Amino acid sequence: MMDTIDSISSQPTAATSTSTSTSTSTGVNPTPSPQSRIIDDKSPLCIPFILSKIAEYNALHANEANPRPFIIGLNGVQGVGKTTLVKALAETLQEREGLNTLVVSIDDFYLTHENQLRLAEENSANALVQYRGEPGTHDIPLLLSFLSSIISSQPTHLPLYDKSAHHGLGDRLPPSTFPPINDPHLSAPQHRNIRVLLLEGWLTGFRSLPPSTISSKYLDLQSYKTLSHHKLEHLLFINERLKEYEPAWDQFDAFIHIDAQNLEWVYEWRLEQEEQLRREKGTGMSGEMVRKFVDGYFPAYELYEEGVRQGVFRGDEEKRGRQLRMVVGRDRGVVEHMVL
Repeated sequence: MMDTIDSISSQPTAATSTSTSTSTSTGVNPTPSPQSRIIDDKSPLCIPFILSKIAEYNALHANEANPRPFIIGLNGVQGVGKTTLVKALAETLQEREGLNTLVVSIDDFYLTHENQLRLAEENSANALVQYRGEPGTHDIPLLLSFLSSIISSQPTHLPLYDKSAHHGLGDRLPPSTFPPINDPHLSAPQHRNIRVLLLEGWLTGFRSLPPSTISSKYLDLQSYKTLSHHKLEHLLFINERLKEYEPAWDQFDAFIHIDAQNLEWVYEWRLEQEEQLRREKGTGMSGEMVRKFVDGYFPAYELYEEGVRQGVFRGDEEKRGRQLRMVVGRDRGVVEHMVL
């Protein structure tokens, strides 16, 4: 069964949403997880970059009494140290800079269980949308409505998604459980007057391609190994649905991209995580299960990752220089970085 390939472990801290979609266990862990052993060489690059962009933004809006919050998009494959980076960045903005910061995962905007089943049934031959994850399996009107409330500093609620519901198929939690945001009566000050929003997700920043480009990639069997596992019409279906996400990406004031020199390392990094889970908890996916799991997402990487590398703001001169791309090697250490 597919799940998001790019989940952040959401800790209930002042700067992070309390989503149950990626909850972590408590207690002492005698063996550090693979992610906890990753040396954070990304924060020293990312934090000054984001602070400089916020300073530019503040200068641009200096005469406004209540400028819209600063919105950051973040894309990174699983296992590259994204969790550590997001935590360090959010804590810096919240605690050192005094900016109420909310970290939100696009995972929390998955379709409800009922609507996901309907999508799967209506497209029963398309393996890409039988489970949550790919473009088309998120509630984009809900995401856009949430962003609109954040941008206008209006009270709203943060949706929460429970991946364990329905034997792992997942479902959105009842609205009564959604934490309030931007409510002036909140006792938790960090959820009042949000000044920075960070939206992370494995497909954040992916933009649709012309159908002719999809067709060309589909026929290039040497360069793209998983596209041929699916019908061209099914790839075109998710490409069309991806267009619905782009108004959300257009709201970004800055973007962080954690890339890998070789995307196929995602298979190895995921396998390492599952091996660690088996050592710690006695359960975890087998190598074959990991391959099938990552295969479910790889078509989107093969179609859209290059576009993120070229720049999510490409063509928008006003946003030139607002994307930081960090490329990691097999050991997850940064080997090069650039501003786009």
